[in-house]
Amino acid sequence: MNKAITEGVVFMPTPFAVGLDVWSSQNGRPGDDTYENAANAAFVPADQDFAGCLEIQKSSSTQKLRYMGQTPMLPGCYLRVTARVKAISGNLPSVRIAGYPALPNGTQVSGVTVSGPSVALTTYGEIVEVSAILGPGNRTGVDMIWGTTPVFAHLGLDLTGANGGIVRIDDLVIEDITGVFLGELLAAVDVRDYGAVGDGTTDDSAAFEAADDAADGREILVSDGTYRLASDVTINSRIRFEGTVTMPDSAILSLTRNFELGSYIDAFGNEELGFRKAFQSLLNNADHESLDMGGRRITITEPIDMQAAVNNKDTYAQRRHIANGQFYATGDAVWEPDVYTSQATYAASDDNTLTNVTNVANIPVGSLITGNGVARETYVRSKNVSAGEITLSQPMGAATGTQNLTFTRFKYMIDFSGFEKLTSFSFSDVEFQCNNKASALMLAKTGTVFQVRDCYFTRPKHRGITSIGYGCQGMLVDRCQFLSSEGSEPAQNRISIAINANANDVKLRNNRASQFRHFCILSGSNSVVQGNHFFQGDGQPNGVRMAGLVLALRSCNATVVGNYVDNCFIEWTNEREVQPDFVGGFGFAGLSITNNVFLCGEVLPSFAWIVVKPFGTGHFFNGINVTGNLFRGVGAVIQQAEKVDTTHADMNYGNMKNVYFTDNTFNNVFKTTENPVVVSHTQSSASATWQISGSDVLAFGGEARRVVGLVATDRIETGSNVAQWGMPYTKAGQGAANDRVDLHWETAVRGQVAVTMRMDV
Repeated sequence: MNKAITEGVVFMPTPFAVGLDVWSSQNGRPGDDTYENAANAAFVPADQDFAGCLEIQKSSSTQKLRYMGQTPMLPGCYLRVTARVKAISGNLPSVRIAGYPALPNGTQVSGVTVSGPSVALTTYGEIVEVSAILGPGNRTGVDMIWGTTPVFAHLGLDLTGANGGIVRIDDLVIEDITGVFLGELLAAVDVRDYGAVGDGTTDDSAAFEAADDAADGREILVSDGTYRLASDVTINSRIRFEGTVTMPDSAILSLTRNFELGSYIDAFGNEELGFRKAFQSLLNNADHESLDMGGRRITITEPIDMQAAVNNKDTYAQRRHIANGQFYATGDAVWEPDVYTSQATYAASDDNTLTNVTNVANIPVGSLITGNGVARETYVRSKNVSAGEITLSQPMGAATGTQNLTFTRFKYMIDFSGFEKLTSFSFSDVEFQCNNKASALMLAKTGTVFQVRDCYFTRPKHRGITSIGYGCQGMLVDRCQFLSSEGSEPAQNRISIAINANANDVKLRNNRASQFRHFCILSGSNSVVQGNHFFQGDGQPNGVRMAGLVLALRSCNATVVGNYVDNCFIEWTNEREVQPDFVGGFGFAGLSITNNVFLCGEVLPSFAWIVVKPFGTGHFFNGINVTGNLFRGVGAVIQQAEKVDTTHADMNYGNMKNVYFTDNTFNNVFKTTENPVVVSHTQSSASATWQISGSDVLAFGGEARRVVGLVATDRIETGSNVAQWGMPYTKAGQGAANDRVDLHWETAVRGQVAVTMRMDV
């Protein structure tokens, strides 16, 4: 490649014989001194070695010679500057090629090398050739690496060393030697050289594979054009796209050496299509286990059906990962939910199925089901059109019978619901920018250990992460941000939910969620909710607050530890039970709430941070541990930190077991409840029966079921001041509310005691 030949670019300076007024003794810029009529320079027309040449007497420490013409510096172009010099008399100097790299306005480019190797003149009359290569890249043999910033240069040479010497300089030569580097710069195989046509019609699959076979370590170049690849193509060499490719949905393009999203976008010329095809390859090639989005923002104009993108499978069980980018929702109507109303029958005998569903063919899998008595976050997991049946994500509660139900299908940017099973899939460092248009992420019907970490779910319209079945088994959500678009709405009017899960062993750790209706609804057991900050305030005076964390399984075996629960509460229900009255089992069992910070402000005094809501009668606690928490009201006094919501039914307080509500801190909370609780009682007048109430101090307003400790903290004496040493016996569960303990003494006495009572057995 020589641009002087191929493009007619002029690099050569004018000969000295034309005139010295274009040869500067400074930098070669307009207005600089020239050698025209200079006292120390002259043109020698008939030198025996050079013919016409320039004679200079060195008179400064660096005697410059610069051509004042602008030598173009072109991208990818390398120049060699050559000078032939000989010493005539006087001190012998050294010679080097030098130049002035310039910006478009003539300002010198800084930070680059502006001179080549120096050569000393050692003998009078000896012709010494000095040269240097300059260009944009750091390549072997390049003396002056200037990058792509300079647009032109003033080139020439420098004389250095002692002054006084006289030298003669032949005409300078500047030549394009990019061809020397051609093999290194363009070590590429063009697919057109192997039969590719690039007309968008001809099948170029074989040509691509032939170019790959011939590459032998070189890069493949897909030059300008549109190349149709009608079948699967695997490229094992590095590849660069100037043109684009088209493929059927079922055909797979595997770029094993360029497996990153940018390459697929270049290949298909479209962000969404490039992502779909990259994901297709991710699940169809063993050479890579993760897709790096390269920090790119992908504009999503419609929901992406991830199973349809893969096309050839609906189950996958190997680890795959997507990282480092942003999905950005645009458009309007395409994101609007599809809403259907159909009549269906729900029976307690088959609590995972709707039967006799009208128009079942029209109801999309993944639809949210709402209706009278339907538990929150109940979804269509699958459907049988011929049988008129729908399989539910979970039992939907005491909504038995036949009724009209509403089926709402939200639109998700990334939708895995087409997969029957997806295991060990993960996202990290990805933002789902929903723009109050789309929901973010829907999981597969089943699968284990779906993981999301260090991701942002920004302004989802309806949902952040949705499970429509058991694709959330063992799900891990760590260090993510969930940012609602409903901050200006009163809490009770909000509709968005950050996360729901149906299966067991879910872990939510170190996340932050702002102003959703609910942070999370968990319908499985053995969950860990740790280190999260979820807040749902709205600035409304005496505002209504919604549950931040909903545990929709009575025997939940869940751990809630180290969270910051701000202007919302933890709600524990059995809303999914078809027969909500207690008929067997452990009751409300296995919940540990420890070392959390609970905060609220601008709420009604009836607000509580821990709310248990039984949907039927006869329920009781059988293992709950609330310890080490801080409960704090800001600007208002809260009546009590915990309560039972009796909208549907109250608890069976006579059957409580293993309740620990201890070592908590209360600020601006009127009733500081505990279990067990120590009650100090002073009996001022002598009586044989002392009545000690636990109504305002026992957790959850429980009954005084038993006494586990009794200590006299002052002298026990009769009305005549005679000390008594006998012990009383106790009777728990006294009074109309069974919340009183009576002490029965041998005789009427007075004094002071501390009684430790419990509301469980």
